[in-house]
Amino acid sequence: MDFVHPISAVIPGAQGRVLAALAETTAELNLRTLARLSGVSVAQASRVLPGLVELGLVERREVPPSSQFRLVRTHVAARAVLQLAAAPEIVLAEIGDAAATLEVPPASVIVFGSFARGDAGPQSDVDAVFVRPEGVGEDDTRWVDGVERWRTTVRSLTGNPAEVLEVPIGEIAERVQGSQAVWHDIRRDGRVVHGLTLDELEGATDA
Repeated sequence: MDFVHPISAVIPGAQGRVLAALAETTAELNLRTLARLSGVSVAQASRVLPGLVELGLVERREVPPSSQFRLVRTHVAARAVLQLAAAPEIVLAEIGDAAATLEVPPASVIVFGSFARGDAGPQSDVDAVFVRPEGVGEDDTRWVDGVERWRTTVRSLTGNPAEVLEVPIGEIAERVQGSQAVWHDIRRDGRVVHGLTLDELEGATDA
């Protein structure tokens, strides 16, 4: 899934781009502004807008010398468009919920990399740190099965593969304070989707 342009990924062409631009604002836009924000020509925008207006998905209001357009957010189809626009945040919330329901929930799940930065494309992995709770071995079948179940859930939700970096809770402070570039990235960009933050994990380790 292209999470940078989720609407136009599902609704290709000028129509998807126009809908994506309209979904980003509640303001009315004239044809030229809408075309510019959509990254399409004025001619392309003028071809797709009448159909969207006819569907009731877009409202057109005449304000001479131009027409103004806006997405009708109460329209049933607009709800789907707005859901697509919110797909990155929806995915983060749902993969956090999926981690919470595992038989042995991790102490923390921190998504990093392109998904955390907001630039995940169709070929991007969903990179995540899984912090293994104290007293749970890396070979514990409940833990191993849970991690694999989570990876399968992520693939089902996104179409993107999940890469999991497993770390026991007792090693978090050492990893975070070390020199590996990946941990600098996790500290800078990481999004906690379940459990403790890095600071809380370090505090738990110190205690």
